[in-house]
Amino acid sequence: MASAARHDVPEPPDFGILKRLARDQLIYLLEQLPGRKDLFIEADLMSPLDRIANVSILKQHEVDKLYKVESRPALSTSDQLCFLVRPRVKTMKYIADIVNADKMSGRSRKYKIIFSPQKFYACEMVLEEEGVFGDVTCDEWSFYLLPLDEDIISMELPEFFRDYFLEGDHRWINSVARALQLLNSLYGPFSRAYGIGRCAKMCYELWRDLEEESESDSQGRNPEIGNIFLMDRDTDYVTALCSQMVYEGLVDDTFRIKCGSVDFGPEVTSSDRSVKVLLNAQDKVFSQIRNEHFSSVFGFLSQKSRNLQAQYDRRRGMDIKQMKNFVSQELKGLKQEHRLLSLHIGACESIMKKKTKQDFQEMIKAEHSLLEGFDIRESTSFIEEHIDRQVSPIESLRLMCLLSITENGLNPKDYRSLKTQYLQSYGPEHLLTFHNLKRIGLLTEQAAGETLTAVESRVSKLVTDRAAGKITDAFNSLARKSNFRAISKKLGLIPRLDGEYDLKVPRDMAYVFSGAYTPLSCKIIEQVLERRGWQGLEEVLRLLGGPEFSEAGGAEAGPCRAGGRTVLAVFLGGCTCSEMAALRFLGRDRGCRFIFLTTAVTSSGRLMEAMAEPRA
Repeated sequence: MASAARHDVPEPPDFGILKRLARDQLIYLLEQLPGRKDLFIEADLMSPLDRIANVSILKQHEVDKLYKVESRPALSTSDQLCFLVRPRVKTMKYIADIVNADKMSGRSRKYKIIFSPQKFYACEMVLEEEGVFGDVTCDEWSFYLLPLDEDIISMELPEFFRDYFLEGDHRWINSVARALQLLNSLYGPFSRAYGIGRCAKMCYELWRDLEEESESDSQGRNPEIGNIFLMDRDTDYVTALCSQMVYEGLVDDTFRIKCGSVDFGPEVTSSDRSVKVLLNAQDKVFSQIRNEHFSSVFGFLSQKSRNLQAQYDRRRGMDIKQMKNFVSQELKGLKQEHRLLSLHIGACESIMKKKTKQDFQEMIKAEHSLLEGFDIRESTSFIEEHIDRQVSPIESLRLMCLLSITENGLNPKDYRSLKTQYLQSYGPEHLLTFHNLKRIGLLTEQAAGETLTAVESRVSKLVTDRAAGKITDAFNSLARKSNFRAISKKLGLIPRLDGEYDLKVPRDMAYVFSGAYTPLSCKIIEQVLERRGWQGLEEVLRLLGGPEFSEAGGAEAGPCRAGGRTVLAVFLGGCTCSEMAALRFLGRDRGCRFIFLTTAVTSSGRLMEAMAEPRA
């Protein structure tokens, strides 16, 4: 099985300190408003907050009632209101409405806004325009990093992908740089830094500037993390668009893992209620199957079930003393394991039912054909049928994007035909989604006639030099070709199979996609770490088209030390469960440990949803 580990893989660092730091800072900020207060929390901060400080901790620090920031203001009777929010213009208007309504009614209260992870000038401007800036006090909760598991840290910024890659908004670059600064101060110094992509380079350079300004003395310390690799999501869209086949990926696609936990509904629990389960290394069942190909999972669970039954059956021959020991030491653990086992078996059955409905095998076959470059016409027909049958708007869009990226854009006739069929099947409101997908380079039309360079030069003459620079950037990303076929050939992403690929005893990272494709992002990381730089990958870099870097930082961590064999893989724009499973496999194979830092855990569904325009 994929989880057979080498004994010399270093243990992960203790990331519990990140939670303690965040909790202590939040408590300090709440105490800045002494006395009883009501706390308004933005919806997407609720789950991360629950992992840091639960309701009882908040109550200990005089938080009376909790409210969710919603479209209509809640009726709070407290004399002190505290708002824990993301730095968004919409939320500032919500707060301003509450303050102005109090002013109109002649009510005097204290208001405190805590921005997480940082405040932006635009937010203060909105408060000023609404005439409430002098009535509120503003603070920052520097909550950049949430450890979801022993090797996963998330910034919980799902909007990063759309903001940066579609809108060209650089506001979160500073948050990433500060997160890297914090990790470097606690677990570094990082001895070597590698990266690819514009965003990766900007984050790295800003982080280095922050390090120089702070003059923190980390020299002479034994680093727990030796190497760092930064990668932009747009370096590899293909991996994010493929159907996930490892158990954790399928659970995410089917039930949506949110902030490291999942809600299993009645169809899984076989009861009339839902159960919230924390998915991490502490779950003894999940930790053993999370990285497994789905085809191996049922066999493992049935074996586990037999083993548990055998442990229960041991009670029969016990005397009173042995039974007492069994009840006090083992029974609780066995019951917990049994509960988790039945939940994961229920989840597997539910996944199987859903996938059978969606012609999953046919879809995987079409995906593999696209990746290999065979039977493209047949795969296109499958996508058309998928659209006509209205199976799922997100899935249809994902398959179209996969076809476009692997083929370096669709020919104009196919593009128009697929687009028309999609809009007729799923509705004209998706027209803006097509516009966004084209801008970001996920669903493009092969250019016939005038090149982008000609358009770019003409537009540049109409605007000032400074704006021209921004437009040039935008056109560069638009004109960027995926070159997937050539990259795939250069790096050997499609394994050559001699006989059948054994998914139970995988030989390489391709097992995460049934042996059909090695994730490009993971292959790049493997090659760069192996070569200790980008030497010999010049042709691949030319095809990828993003700026790369390789820098030596602090004192080199020796390869025999744990720090020298621990790599921080930073995914800007999101990381999938399949990529994490592939790199964990690589780590076990090479005797190193990968730690994942991502702006958010992502999936093909989340990428497609990020491209849709929010409804008014």
